[in-house]
Formats: sequence, structure tokens, C-alpha cells
Amino acid sequence: MITGKMISAFQKANGGLFCEVEKADVGDVEIKLKERGVALMAWADPFYPNPSVPQHVAEAMKNSIDSGFASHYTVPIGNGDLKVEISKKLKKINNLDVDAQRNILITPGSDSGLFFAMLPFIENDDEVMIVDPSYPNNFQNTEILGGKIVRIPVYREDGYQFKIEEFEKQLTDKTKMIILTNPNNPTTTVYHREKLMELANFATRNDLIVVVDQAFEQPCFDGREMVSVASLPGMWERTVSVFSISKGMGLSGLRVGYIVADDIIIDKMYATVVSVLGATNTSAQAGAIAALKDDSFMQLYFEIFNNRRKLVYDYLHDIPGVSMLMPESGFLSWIDVSKLGSEDEIVSYLNEDALVAVNSGANYGLQGKGHIRIVQGALDEEKLKESLYRMRNSLIKLSKEKLK
Repeated sequence: MITGKMISAFQKANGGLFCEVEKADVGDVEIKLKERGVALMAWADPFYPNPSVPQHVAEAMKNSIDSGFASHYTVPIGNGDLKVEISKKLKKINNLDVDAQRNILITPGSDSGLFFAMLPFIENDDEVMIVDPSYPNNFQNTEILGGKIVRIPVYREDGYQFKIEEFEKQLTDKTKMIILTNPNNPTTTVYHREKLMELANFATRNDLIVVVDQAFEQPCFDGREMVSVASLPGMWERTVSVFSISKGMGLSGLRVGYIVADDIIIDKMYATVVSVLGATNTSAQAGAIAALKDDSFMQLYFEIFNNRRKLVYDYLHDIPGVSMLMPESGFLSWIDVSKLGSEDEIVSYLNEDALVAVNSGANYGLQGKGHIRIVQGALDEEKLKESLYRMRNSLIKLSKEKLK
């Protein structure tokens, strides 16, 4: 193994969001967890580590390799056939009737899509309104681009639905953008149509750009309506929607996402995206085409995710000192453990005592303090049950100590 001291030039590296990080020890984290037998419930990768590629998707990817097509780029903005299939899905699921070749930009996953949705528009000191708690990248991207985070807090007693009054009272002449993750990650909240209509009216009145992350748009449970902000009156021309095939389709490893917006916005992004990203993996795009053409496999996934959210709720909701709502979407659970300790204390405790790795709520904003996030979409069902059983026993033991 090659080791050495950091040269002086690197010691002067003070730029970037992560300049205060002394050591990035993420490379061997997975290995260390496996060695200890820790169940990884902190990674929003469906069915990890088990295979979940449908046969017809695997065959399409293999065919692209066997034919030699995979050895070449697609056009940087994305495979034209893939965009046609996406446009069909957008019309069916999102109530968006788009021009496949003018309104869609393919990206290597939705994380890069979120960054490039903001990049052309945010300048130093521009204010960006973000629901808190929310996906960490929403906050990080704002800081990287020199913007100022304006936190819009949401609360359990409101079902984590936002109040438009919170947006109104924090509006200034520097406000430029709203970022919304819908459904929310980590709370799983599916925002009500009337709330989104209020937000649309607010954005239109104040000439704001809205970036919406819809990575977790499927499935939504108990008949909840998933409304795409871009489909609301007056919002198409000011909304950038970011999607992924990672979550509902269980195809995280393909790293295929897409941006949907008015052609004027897409044109604004195009040059920057091409310069930085080039093109999304050709074979992965072939797999995405097959998945969209025949998405019948998703129904089974939705049934599995529905059962798993109920499992988590049944195992954990009645523990003294633990509080949670039934998840509304996806395969995450958001749990208040503030009566038992800080979020980081509980994460460490569960790692050691229950051999389960979960997320600290602090990663998701100031409102995440005292919370943990669980990914019940990972693992198989038996391992999930075993992990939840250990978690329940550990938390009951802790509650007896803390709530005497």
C-alpha cells in the first residue's frame, strides 16, 4: 500500500464545501460494517445488497454491449429513444405533455441533475428557500454555489406539510429559488395539492424559480395524490423537475436520472452539463429504455415497500420515548427519538447494541435533530425483520434507562 505525507500545496487546499473535513474514511466503511455483521439501513438503495435487475432490463443492457453500441457515447443530452419513453411516462404519471427532444435532459443519476438544475441560476448571496428537514444535497448545493440557505421548518403536528406563511415571512428581495423534495426525503411526506397550489401562487407572484426533486415519487400509499408542481397553472415555465429511476424502479446502480423543464431552461443548462458530464452511460440508458417500456415489475416492488413500512411501524411506534408517523411514500421511515438521546447518540447506540446502521437526522437539516432515518427498502424481508427485532429490543432497553 502506498502511503505518504501531504505535500505543502495540498495542505493549502482550503476551498470547497468539505474543506474542514480532516479525513474521509468512507472507502472501507462497508467492509467494516460487514465484518461486524451490521445491517446497513442507512443507504437508500432498494433491496441492497441483493440483485434487483429485471431480466428484460439486463438483456437490453447486455444487447447494447454485445452489439458494440455500448462502446460509444450517446448524444450528450441523452438517448433520443430514452427521452421518448420518458415523455410517455411523464404524460401518464405526471400530467406533463412535453416535447421529448426539447424538454428532457438525461443525467447520470438525479444527484447531478439537482446540482445542474441550480447551477445556471444561483449566484453569490442569492437566497434559496428549502423545506427543513430535507435531502442534504439541497442545502449543500446551495452552499457550493454561493447561495444563502433559507430554512422553511415543518413539524410533525402538521404531518410535516409546509405552511405558506413560513415562505411569506422569510421572503426578501434576494430570494431567487425554492427547492422542494416531493415526496419528502426523509419525512416521506406527500405534499397536498392545495399546499402546492399555494406554493405555485407564491412563486408566480414573486417571480421565483422552483426546483422539485421527485426521486421518490413512486410509490405513494393510501391513495395519496402525487402532484407534479410543473403541471400546475403558471408553473411550467418556472419549474425544473428532477427525476430518477433509482428508487421506484430499484435501479440505483444504473445511475440514470433526468431533468424536465421548458426548452428555454434546458437550453440554459445544456452547455454546462455537456462540458462537465459528457453523456450518461450508454448501456445504462439502454436498460432504462427497457424498464420504461415494460414497468410491470414495479407493482411488486410497491407491494413490498407497502408491507415494509407497516413492519417498521409495528415494530417501533409503540416503544416509550419513540414517536413516528406511518410513512406516506417510498421506503424510508422518519423517527423521533429525542426523548432517548441526541440523534448521533442513538445512531451510535443502535450500531453497537443492535448491529444496525441508520442515518442521523442532523444530516437533513436543523429540524432533524433528535431524529433518525431508517431505510427499510434495503435488505431482504427476513433480514429486515431480524434487524427490526434487534432495534426494538435495544430501544426498549434504552427507554427503561432514560425514562425511569
